[in-house]
Amino acid sequence: MMLNNVGRQTRPEGAGGDTEMPETFTGNRALNLETPLIFEQGVPGRIGVDLPEPKKVKAKLGGLARKGRIGLPDLSEPQVLRHYVRLSRQNYSIDAGFYPLGSCTMKHNPRINEKAARMPGLGDIHPLQPESTVQGALALVYELAEWLKTITGMPAVAMSPAAGAHGELCGVMAMRAAHEARGEVRTRILVPESAHGTNPATAALCGYKVDSVPARADGRMDLEAFEAKLGPDVAGVMLTNPNTCGLFENDIRKIADLVHAAGGYFYCDGANFNAILGRTRPGDLGVDAMHINLHKTFSTPHGGGGPGSGPVVLSDALAPFAPVPYVVKDDNGYRLQEDVEGDAAQSFGRMKTFHGQMGMFIRALAYMLSHGADGLKQIAEDAVLNANYIRVGLKDVLHTPFDGVCMHEALFDDSTLKDTGVSTLDIAKAMIDEGYHPMTMYFPLVVHGAMLVEPTESETKETLDLFIGTMRHLVDKARTGNDPDFFKNAPRYSPRRRLDETGAARKPILRWAPEGTE
Repeated sequence: MMLNNVGRQTRPEGAGGDTEMPETFTGNRALNLETPLIFEQGVPGRIGVDLPEPKKVKAKLGGLARKGRIGLPDLSEPQVLRHYVRLSRQNYSIDAGFYPLGSCTMKHNPRINEKAARMPGLGDIHPLQPESTVQGALALVYELAEWLKTITGMPAVAMSPAAGAHGELCGVMAMRAAHEARGEVRTRILVPESAHGTNPATAALCGYKVDSVPARADGRMDLEAFEAKLGPDVAGVMLTNPNTCGLFENDIRKIADLVHAAGGYFYCDGANFNAILGRTRPGDLGVDAMHINLHKTFSTPHGGGGPGSGPVVLSDALAPFAPVPYVVKDDNGYRLQEDVEGDAAQSFGRMKTFHGQMGMFIRALAYMLSHGADGLKQIAEDAVLNANYIRVGLKDVLHTPFDGVCMHEALFDDSTLKDTGVSTLDIAKAMIDEGYHPMTMYFPLVVHGAMLVEPTESETKETLDLFIGTMRHLVDKARTGNDPDFFKNAPRYSPRRRLDETGAARKPILRWAPEGTE
């Protein structure tokens, strides 16, 4: 598949200006306020916070002490506040509107979760406190672990992994430790073509050769090709189910049996667990390890690269190799198993400095307790219903590459845009003008011009109807071709216009220096 690799100018060539949105003297557009770089706003000698001179102490840095200014701008407090408030207003978030990113499960973060995470005794504890002073927190982690084991039908869970990819690392390291305990050296991991990019990256990081398995015409992994690739050097398979095409892998039980018969293990990527929550237990499907994205399935915030949390459930075969620490309950209460002696002797070790992301544990458990077992099941049912509502609402204007009912996300391709001059990227840019964060584009790679839409269970019918109407309008506008510049000039109303994205990626400007200096 060829991705769009043609960059475009910030403004259309020769346009000179935008007749629909004339320039203002300030550069501001009503409440859309411009803000210079924080370094450009600095004025030498300007003070925001006046602190007393620190007490003189003997320097311990030797020749490493700084001799010049640190290079930070001098700013007043209002300047700093306004700068970051203006930047924050340019963000798009799930609290602002529908966020249709496929494979990301951008669902509502309930406010009760946030309140619980800030409760005294939870929001202000420290990981180095004595265990006797944090019994309630340890009980919470233990209860969350029990919920996760029950929901997945798995006997053990590692709570410390910091995110989904970190959870993948945990699972593959447990697989490797299990093989080493048997005295085996295995070199290959099988990964489907439609997998998340973190799957092959994780396998490679752990020293394995990645062997790609093709997909069938129906979007699922080719079982015959998979079976042909099995051998004594295969450590396992990394499979997402439901997969990244939004489809349930119907042969999953057969896949598990085949890899087990070959002496390997089955790692299931849990990124799409929201689609089967309360309906199917991965443990019943033969899974040996699966990470659970608390920020996807259990509504904790995605954040800006965090705060993530990716607990990993493990089968009986891999449970002895789980990383420390983990919470143990005995007659004296709760304690942390911190070392690899005694009961934890087979553990592959520690993945994180402390015990996991406590704030996310609190939010996730609050979510589970709010919904109960029946509510968690309804989450999956409503998420799948919403995805299919969008699929049916758009299938006559956007082509669906795979027939039949989808799971948590609806996948479309760009075949209906052929010969219009409009690409998937152009549609996405036009969506920004309509007030939407674009859907996931050009992924999975097995579908040309992919548009992957995941509504989750959070959205109402009215929200979905408006989105469907918007997409139908944009596709119709592309097909009529009456306004050839409409898509190429989009977005018009965002703080920044379309950039030369290829140029920006290949030649990024990563530093700033005052004008006239090198």
